Amino acid sequence: MTFSSRAVCLLRENIDTDQIIPARFLKVTDKEGIGKSLFANWRMDPEFVLNNPSSAGARILIAGDNFGCGSSREHAVWALKDYGFQAVISTSFADIFRQNALKNGLLPIVLDAPTHALLVKAVAEEPARLVTVDLASQSLNIEGGPAATFPIDSFSKTCLLEDLDEVSYILKHDAEIRRHEQSRLQSLTNSSG
Repeated sequence: MTFSSRAVCLLRENIDTDQIIPARFLKVTDKEGIGKSLFANWRMDPEFVLNNPSSAGARILIAGDNFGCGSSREHAVWALKDYGFQAVISTSFADIFRQNALKNGLLPIVLDAPTHALLVKAVAEEPARLVTVDLASQSLNIEGGPAATFPIDSFSKTCLLEDLDEVSYILKHDAEIRRHEQSRLQSLTNSSG
C-alpha cells in the first residue's frame, strides 16, 4: 500500500466517535454511502475544513491528539473510509478506534509530536503539497519536506498489505493447519495404540 495525496488538517484534540459519525446515523449496516454523514454536525458550519473545495479528494486526514476516543463504533471508521480517507495521522489514537481502523483497511499513523508539528506546518504552508505513505517501508514523505517512519505491528501490516481480514489470514494457512492437525491426530493415535 503506497499512495500520495494532499492532506487535510483537523487538529482538534479528543475527537470522539460521536463527532466522527453522530449516533443518528448508526442505524445502517451497509458501509456504502455512510461517508456523506462524516462529521455531520460540524459540516453544518460552512467554514468547516471538509466543506472547503480544496479538501475534496484528500485521502489523508491529519488529526489532533487522541483521535477516535469515545464509544467503540465501527461506523466511525466506515465513514472515514467511505468518504475517501485511506490514512489518519495523529500523535495518538483511542485503542478501540485504532483496532477498528486496522480491521477495516484504514491506516492509523502515529507520529511523535515534533514530527506531527512539522507535517502540520508543511501542509499549512502549502495545502497542495503531496504526502506519500508507504506501508511496506512504514514511511511517510512530505513533498519537498521531511520524511518520517511510523510503527505498526507485523500482523496488521501483513493484513493491510495483502488486503486480508483476520479470517482470510487464517484461511491463507489452511494447508499448514490441516497438516499440523493430521500430524497431531496421527501422534495421538500412535501413542494410544
